[in-house]
Parts: sequence; structure tokens; C-alpha cells
Amino acid sequence: MRLTEYERSVQKEIDTWQHGDVSLFAQAFNWAMAPMDWVVNRVVPEEVVDQADKAISQFLSLLNDASTWTYEPKEVLRAAGQRGIDVSDITELRDEDLKILDDIARSYVSENAILAAIEGGGTGLGGAVLIAADIPLLFGINLRLIQQIGAAYGFDVSTPAYSPLVLSIFNVAASGSRESKNQALREITVAAAALAHSSEYRGRVAGTFRDQNRHLPREIAKNIGGRKIAQMIPIAGAAIGAGINYWFTTETAESAFMLFRALYIERKERF
Repeated sequence: MRLTEYERSVQKEIDTWQHGDVSLFAQAFNWAMAPMDWVVNRVVPEEVVDQADKAISQFLSLLNDASTWTYEPKEVLRAAGQRGIDVSDITELRDEDLKILDDIARSYVSENAILAAIEGGGTGLGGAVLIAADIPLLFGINLRLIQQIGAAYGFDVSTPAYSPLVLSIFNVAASGSRESKNQALREITVAAAALAHSSEYRGRVAGTFRDQNRHLPREIAKNIGGRKIAQMIPIAGAAIGAGINYWFTTETAESAFMLFRALYIERKERF
């Protein structure tokens, strides 16, 4: 199906994002966190690092459990209705105007980023005691955000079948690397092919959930775990916790925004 002028401009945005470096916000945050990273690498006991990594891996493994998928489809349909789109099912949105869908998707960013920052600031006051609780809460907020943005483009990713795609988004958010973006876009191609032909999406790599995703949790843990441990630093813990959570949530939003737009366009092109 032929793309509109707006959709072609979005394609160019996605291409620029794919081949670009990490965002300016992420670069600034990495610079600000450099002293904290140095402290963590030299002072924090290895067993504490292992505990943080384990908490992240445990949560990500729960993406194979339907009970962790919690967003509310009616919220997205209501947002569409407020913008003049009258549909009764999320999947109908994938045939609507991309410009309007972009507006819906963006509307979910601030509320989730602020919620994550407040949560991170609160748990940051508790030092090591609350880090184990903070990590699942942070990823839970971001999982909901990914589902909301996906639904805004007509893709109901509220089942564990979409866990490979969700993990790819988390990996891009955590690392921001070109390699992670390329891997995620390859996952998008597989999903687009399945959706365009009304077949079941199974993930790019054949095999079990663990086979499909065994490399991603390690990468996410490496990029997030150490920084969460920096919340143990006295006095600064609350500010660090809020900052880390805000950074990760805004990066998740940007990654999901670009990748679901890519899925929308690639599916349309395959029709």
C-alpha cells in the first residue's frame, strides 16, 4: 500500500534514529552519572551488583507470564475517540492516520516518566534495602508504557507472545547502541510480516522463550544494574533514583515510539 507524505517523512526519522548515536539527553545523563559509575565499580561489593542483576533478570523472565501484562485498552480507545477516531477495537487503529496516532503515543510519555521518577526518588531514600523493590516497579511502569504506545498504533502487544519485541525495546532503551536498534528493527520486520499475512508472530529466533531472548536480559542488566546500585550513595540516593528512572523511561518511550511507527509503516507497505 502506498505511503503518504507524512509516513515517508517518518521513515526518514526512523532511519536517522537507527543510524544515529545515543540521544543528547542520554549523552548528558551518561556524563552526569560518570562519577557515580566510578564509585560503584570500585566500592560496591560484587554480591550487591549480583543482586541487582538478578532482580532485573527475574522481572524480565516474567514477561513469559500473562499476569505481568497490565495495560488498559479502553484508555487508548478513549484517547482515540477524543481525537475523532471512532473504533471499537485496538487493531482498527493500525489503519488510521499516523499523524494522529503519533499524538496519542506521545501523550503517554510524560505521565509515565514522572511516575517512574517519583517512584525512583522514593525508593532511593531507602538505599540498598529498597533497590530490590525499585527495579520491578520501574520495569513494570515501562512495560505498561510500551503496551500503551504499541496500542496507540493498533498493535495489542498485551500477550507474552510479544515478549521478544518488548525485550528488544528494553534493550534499545538501556544501551542506545546502533547494534541494539538494528536487532530491534529486524524483530519489527518479522512482526510486520506476520501481521500483514494474518499469521502468528513468534519472534525472530526459533525455539523457546529462553532461546529467543537469552542475550538481552544480560545486556539490560549490565546497563541498568550498576546505576541502580548508585542509589545506595547517602543523601544523593533519592536524586539518583529519580534521575535514573526518568532517563530509562524516556529512553523506553523514544525506542517504543520509533519501533512501533516502523511496525505500522512496514505492515502497511506489505499489504
